[in-house]
Amino acid sequence: MIVKGKRISLEGIKKILVIQLGDIGDVVWATPTFHSLKKAYPKASMYVLLRHGAGSLLQADPAIENIFEVPAPRDNFHDTAAEQLHLIRQLRCEHFDVLFDLRADERGAITGFLSGASHRVARYFQGPGVPFWRNVLFTHLVRAPVSAPNKQSYGAAEQSLSLLRGFGIAASTTLPKLWVSAVDEQKVAGILAGKGITERTRWISMNPFSRWPYKEWDLQKWATIIEWLFAERGIVTVLVGAGNEKKRASEVAAHCKNVAVNLVGATSLGELAALLSKSMLHVGVDSAAPHIAAATGTPTVTIYGPSSWKDWAPVGETHHVIVPSDPCAPCHQKGCEGSGRSRCLEHLGIDRVKDGIHHALADIGRPF
Repeated sequence: MIVKGKRISLEGIKKILVIQLGDIGDVVWATPTFHSLKKAYPKASMYVLLRHGAGSLLQADPAIENIFEVPAPRDNFHDTAAEQLHLIRQLRCEHFDVLFDLRADERGAITGFLSGASHRVARYFQGPGVPFWRNVLFTHLVRAPVSAPNKQSYGAAEQSLSLLRGFGIAASTTLPKLWVSAVDEQKVAGILAGKGITERTRWISMNPFSRWPYKEWDLQKWATIIEWLFAERGIVTVLVGAGNEKKRASEVAAHCKNVAVNLVGATSLGELAALLSKSMLHVGVDSAAPHIAAATGTPTVTIYGPSSWKDWAPVGETHHVIVPSDPCAPCHQKGCEGSGRSRCLEHLGIDRVKDGIHHALADIGRPF
């Protein structure tokens, strides 16, 4: 329901800007919103504004005309200010007819206001932590309709789509999808070949790491899983992750008797999507990687602890979750009592994870 402003006519809309300054997983979950908007405004060109470094993930998306990225912070204040001003000038030069801000943060609100877009749409928020001026910066505010309870809430996809529904735009899809460019496919094929992985190699991708340590499972246990996959299934494991996880990935690979290929930090996000699209299965913890893998069509197995799989796990029969048996999980806390340590994941046994991977491999329908 629109609580500020009036319904915008579809006539004359030529340029749309969508602001999604969330994490990588949020960007993936926003893809249904991009395509729902494109279907509602088929003659309009759509642009997106993302955090620094996230643009390569959407470069091949046919619905998106161009991608802007918020500059990365610099040590020098003047350099940072200059880059921010350059971004604002770029946005203003486009003369956007309408923008949709998919989050509630102040940075998106300010950037959207300074973009000069004629109509600026966001969800209505109030309460602790929301500055009074945030809602003032938008020409249109939507109070999201309450959806019927489901077994799974579709996480950030539903959060973004509820903004469109409140504005009278139907969702054309609720499932994230990523496109992979031919350039990224070729680059990844070369990287894999350089590591001895060919089309005949049976391999899975694995991300044991999370931005939040309280979501992680013991790395030695992951090493045991990697050795089990190769010894009993003949499956090689390709480790993926962010550049700051290289050292820990090397420690995992060192325990695995040369049956793990370490590609952590070796790809851009677009190349990571290409790599995950080639994997027979992706296994890991609650992070961006399972969302990227699922959006490229790869089956997943994801371990969830304090966070709720019902809110965030990839949707569909090819996607599996492993959750602790502790009655307190999910607690939605940053570790037990906010300690950054999750006992429920410490208690999670190796056999439970093996069983989950075994069922996922069986569902793929290939002999293992």
